[in-house]
Amino acid sequence: MPEQKTIGFLFIEGFADWEYGLLAASAVEWFGARAVSLTPDGKPVTGISGFRLTPDRSAKADENSDLDAIAVIGSDEWAGKAPPDVADLLNAVASRGGVVGGICAGTLALARAGLFEKARHTSNGRDWINGHQAGYAGASLYQDVPHAVADGKVVSAPGSAPGTFALAFLKSLYPERGSDLAQMRTLYAKEYAESS
Repeated sequence: MPEQKTIGFLFIEGFADWEYGLLAASAVEWFGARAVSLTPDGKPVTGISGFRLTPDRSAKADENSDLDAIAVIGSDEWAGKAPPDVADLLNAVASRGGVVGGICAGTLALARAGLFEKARHTSNGRDWINGHQAGYAGASLYQDVPHAVADGKVVSAPGSAPGTFALAFLKSLYPERGSDLAQMRTLYAKEYAESS
């Protein structure tokens, strides 16, 4: 049996409730991963919906040496005046070959950590990311697309793309599981194919 992989989900106050569900549930249910919730200081946070999340642990790098991957979930606070500094954790996961992903404003944490310097990436729009993180390393590699982008072990997505974020993230973490990923893609696609 393959070794169980551990994915950290990083939440901050005002997190976007719709951005992590498909990834977290699919990773655990279909791929046998272990999902761990993190907040910068290990204290509870509240999502846009008002739901309160009590994390498993903080986002300190030394508390998370077991992570094979990390997903930074969006919140308007990433674009605020004093966003949390999580660069140590993101770079620690990246340096040991882990997958680092960001969705919506969570992409700003990856930009600040320098993870886009050599990776094609996307976010909520070229003007949006440049407006919040002007002159970030790798800005020329921005991809203006409405779906997730994976480049090596760096995965990014606009907030409107939780489905492709889940798929791209899991494909980066489980490249050998192509048939399972194809099934997931077919399942997600059916919703949109039949709704219009």
